Order: sequence, then structure tokens, then C-alpha cells
Amino acid sequence: MNKILSLTRRCVEDYSMIQPGDRIAVGVSGGKDSLILLMALAKLKKFYPVPFTLEAITLDPGTEDLAQGNDFGPVQRLCQDLDVPYTVIPTQIRWVIFNARQEKNPCALCSKMRRGALHMAIQDRGIRKIALGHHYDDAIETFYMSLIFEGRLSCFQPVTYLDRTGITQIRPLLYCGESLIRRTAQRLELPVVRSTCPVDGSTKRQEIKELIYELQGRYPGLKAQTFGAMQRLPLPAWGPVEHRRRPLPEDSEE
Repeated sequence: MNKILSLTRRCVEDYSMIQPGDRIAVGVSGGKDSLILLMALAKLKKFYPVPFTLEAITLDPGTEDLAQGNDFGPVQRLCQDLDVPYTVIPTQIRWVIFNARQEKNPCALCSKMRRGALHMAIQDRGIRKIALGHHYDDAIETFYMSLIFEGRLSCFQPVTYLDRTGITQIRPLLYCGESLIRRTAQRLELPVVRSTCPVDGSTKRQEIKELIYELQGRYPGLKAQTFGAMQRLPLPAWGPVEHRRRPLPEDSEE
């Protein structure tokens, strides 16, 4: 966890993600990424020189059976241990997508509905900043998805201000690789909530993940070179603060 905490602090500082007095909501899906993000920020809050507070929010997407729900009890207990207020917001997103609309390509609509519901939830609480669990590999995969499927050099940004809502999104795990996150979550025995999405593992993102894995085996520096290029181009808002610009440690993705 110390390595993740160090990389998280470095990312936060490189992109000036946190300002004094920030109230930050952590979007907690129950997956390994969001739980590691929650732990990292909760630990960072204890010693970081810039004071901020945290709240954790989970959107329950529901199940095909509206009478059933997902069990986020273990996540709630983790939040209690971390002294972070926790809220679960029930929705019918899954039922709408797979039952009412029967979407064949559901990912875009699901993402849009989840984002809208999450933004509404934090606005109701007077919060204007949200931390999301996108990591190093997510960024690289998104870059290649945009290139291959859309013909664009694009990716989500480390810090994004949404002028329509007044909400700022931050992604403090961008220097942490997925394998590092996975191993840390397993070692800490975090209460990961298994995904029940019927298309999990069969998406375009999964295709790109497998392609990158194959190419990384042939060209071991591929991911590091891609991430560095995203910062050096730079893609919009990807250039870190100049005086802090330095390469990531080689083990950031291990």
C-alpha cells in the first residue's frame, strides 16, 4: 500500500488535484480500483499538508430483478474503519438498459446514466469534486480505443472541470498500474464486489486490453512509451506541472 500511496500523492501534486478545504466524493463501485482509491485518499488525508475531507458514494445499478439488490455491507464496514461517511444510492440503471431498452451495445448508455446519477448525488450534498478510480492501464487503453475506433488522439483528463455542473473530476490513481492495484487489493483482502454486468469481459475495452497485453509482450516498453507520449504531446490537460515533470518509476505498472 505504501507504493500506491506514494504514487497517488505524486499524481495529486503533479496535477494540483486537491486544494485547501476540498470536500471530495469518492465514487466507489465496489471494484478493486475504487476501493484502493478510497484507501489511498483516506490515508493521504491523515498527513497531507493540504486539508481536505472525504465521502464515499456508491451507485447500486440494481439487478434484473428489481426486488433484489447488491450487498455493499462489507464496503460500508470498510468505510467505517476508515472513518469515511458512506452512502449507497439505489438505481434501476441495469433494469433500464437490459430489460426496458434491451441495449445491444450498453456501455456508452450505462456510463452516461451512472455519471449523471453520481453527479446529481454529489450536487445534492453540496460537493463539487469527485475522485474516480481510473488508473495507468485505463488511460493507455482509452488512448488506443480512441485511436483505433474513432481515429482520434484522445483520452480522459487527469483533472476535468465540467462547466455545466460545476463539478471537477480528479483521477489520483493514474500513476498506479492495474497489476499493482490488483495485488495490493488481494494482499489487503479488500471486500471487492464482483461485477454482475452481463457483458463484463466481452467489451471493446477488453479487446484493446488483450491487444495491449500482446503488444507489450513483444515490445516491453510500449505502455511506458505511450503514457509518456500522452504527457509530452501533451494531450489536453495531460502535461504535468513543468517543474515536477519526471519519469515514472519502472515499477509503477508492476
